[in-house]
Amino acid sequence: PYRVGINQNLFLEASLHSSDPSLQLFLDTCVASPTRHNFTTKSYPIIENGCAKDPTYATYYSPFRHTLRFKFNAFQFIQSNPEVYLQCELVVCRVYDYSSRCYQGCLQRSKREASS
Repeated sequence: PYRVGINQNLFLEASLHSSDPSLQLFLDTCVASPTRHNFTTKSYPIIENGCAKDPTYATYYSPFRHTLRFKFNAFQFIQSNPEVYLQCELVVCRVYDYSSRCYQGCLQRSKREASS
């Protein structure tokens, strides 16, 4: 557990422990939940398909391809316990594989037009 006040910056770092210098990390999805076992209902997306959903989300430079650094403002779910759980999905890619998920970046899903 990590204690932080509401609206304070919460800084996170994810690292891949590998001796292979040709690998890099990409943060695809990061979701917050008031419970540790359910990240689908009552969840809050911070990153979705590589796209920032939380306006306080920001990335930070890392000199290492094996390390991602980012932050968002801490919050609490309304009418819930004060704990917030975070589940993130990271992708490991080859550094110069320009067709990999790491180089696709934010994937916006196009909205379909509703037919009558």
